[in-house]
Amino acid sequence: MPVLQISRQPDALAWFDTVRGQPLLAAEQAVIRAALISRPAQQPWLWLVPVAPAGPLDEVGLPPRSLFLYPWGERYAGSLQCGLPLPLPNESIDNLILQHALDDDREGLLEEGVRVLAPGGRLYLFVLNPWSPYRARWRSSGLQARDVQDWRRRLRQLGLQPCGGEVSYLGPLWRMTAGSQVRAPGRLRAVCLLEVEKRTASLIPPAPVARQWQAGAAPA
Repeated sequence: MPVLQISRQPDALAWFDTVRGQPLLAAEQAVIRAALISRPAQQPWLWLVPVAPAGPLDEVGLPPRSLFLYPWGERYAGSLQCGLPLPLPNESIDNLILQHALDDDREGLLEEGVRVLAPGGRLYLFVLNPWSPYRARWRSSGLQARDVQDWRRRLRQLGLQPCGGEVSYLGPLWRMTAGSQVRAPGRLRAVCLLEVEKRTASLIPPAPVARQWQAGAAPA
């Protein structure tokens, strides 16, 4: 996985390239790697990170034709340079990773992600945990940490359904170390991970007509 570095923009997300923010990203890499392995995709993935990668994009392990983006001011850069709406067809992405790309309270990105996500596709949403003691380390950065219930409500309003337990907690508690590299049960860890799927209701086929056969009657 690439080492992430600052995007050279004076915005709140640049905090993730500091010695305080890097442990969060480090703790998330194992989860992302496992997701890429466990969900092989026929269509591309879309992965948005908070800051620009330092290494080449071919090292991140994404399936072919996948896109890797990071915020650049009000726009996005990486595999392509664009603004919103994203220049992608509806339901063209199999899976979506939003790695703290919403922690600066930007508008429209989540809705665009839902638009391009294919039915059956999964969204991995990494956000800051406002109840973690680690919040003291991003307090003056300008980042906006929402309560996990607010995220749940917003995702439901967009038609996304939870997967399993829906919320995992990972990353450091207080010290600036990566902590556990797997999903940890501690609700005071710095990162919340919400996993949801885009599901569509299938049409119910009409019931077959029951034929009434009579003894001795010739079939029609």
